[in-house]
Amino acid sequence: MLTWLNRLGPVIGLALVYGLFTALAPDSFTGARNMETIARQTAVVGTAALGMTMVIIAGGIDLSVGSIIALSTVTIASCLARGFSPVTAALAGILAGLICGLVNGFIITRLRVVPFIVTLGTLLAVRGVAKGFAHEQKVNAPWTSLNDLLATLPPDRQWMIVPPGVWIMLIMAVGVAVMLRYSRFGRHVFAIGSSEQTSRLSGIDVQRMKLMVYAGSAAFAGLAGLMQFSRLTVGDPTAATGLELDIIAAVVIGGGSLSGGEGSVFGALIGALIMTVIRSGCSQMGRANWEQEIITGGIIVIAVALDRLRHRRAGLA
Repeated sequence: MLTWLNRLGPVIGLALVYGLFTALAPDSFTGARNMETIARQTAVVGTAALGMTMVIIAGGIDLSVGSIIALSTVTIASCLARGFSPVTAALAGILAGLICGLVNGFIITRLRVVPFIVTLGTLLAVRGVAKGFAHEQKVNAPWTSLNDLLATLPPDRQWMIVPPGVWIMLIMAVGVAVMLRYSRFGRHVFAIGSSEQTSRLSGIDVQRMKLMVYAGSAAFAGLAGLMQFSRLTVGDPTAATGLELDIIAAVVIGGGSLSGGEGSVFGALIGALIMTVIRSGCSQMGRANWEQEIITGGIIVIAVALDRLRHRRAGLA
């Protein structure tokens, strides 16, 4: 029963939160338009949470993802403003994230600096690069197909149910889930998070794996930046400030352990959805932003506390 409760906990939490706001919020909360809005808002955090899931399973942390998202939006908008094609601009945004991840991974693995300190430093450094690249102002870009990724569906495309960006997130989620569950890479990621020393003695190249994990996380943050650009339609160096906390919280709420060795893609998406439903419900009820921040912070603390309690009981067992 405890095993099943651990697995279904995020789903049960989502059902309870949704049911609470269904009872308290206006009828518009359960409307089709609001459901589409929730899906669109979840796409940014959910996409970045795919990479963060790998990092947390491996026993690490990445605080720089919010800044990477901002840098990605600026890179995409700058490329479009210079006449590059939408595909090239999108790839440039993801590549910018990938480079940041390689820098994080190199410092963590080669210089052996604690991930929290490294990514805290790059959180500020990458944000500074984004602001410098954009000359501390928003970068306007011409209208392209990238703007439609998370735009409200027009009547002739209602058959898609949700915007293309949401489908991209779901397809990527399936790919990451299959990779973590069935590939050697996935088994090594779980092994490193469970015991880095044992993994090293077993012949796993821990440094190489960590480099790949941080690069992958930053690449997904770059893809999330593409989603963010679609919502903003401009490159904003101040975008996604503090969003790294939502991304980490989504993984932890979904069953990921900050101690490493545990986590799931499905749980991370449910966690991201819970965060979005709470914000949407509070907005529908006319609650102020500071109230939403208190609720979100409380949920993060409770999720981490439950994770520690679960591990303490497992250790006693």
